[in-house]
Amino acid sequence: MCEGDGFKKISSWAAILFAPTLAGTIYGVNFEDMPELKWAGGYPFAIVLMAVVCTSLYVIFKKRDWL
Repeated sequence: MCEGDGFKKISSWAAILFAPTLAGTIYGVNFEDMPELKWAGGYPFAIVLMAVVCTSLYVIFKKRDWL
């Protein structure tokens, strides 16, 4: 394994884990005027969206041989 491959893997996993972290911190602020908070499906939608983004990033990085 080349030295640059380790950096690619670390960077890929950091990008994959950044998506749910960002969404979680935004929801953790608990704004009162966020439209998703009054919608019953807001949190499930956010969780599914985070899973889709993470899965998409994983597939992209796997295809580019970064993982």
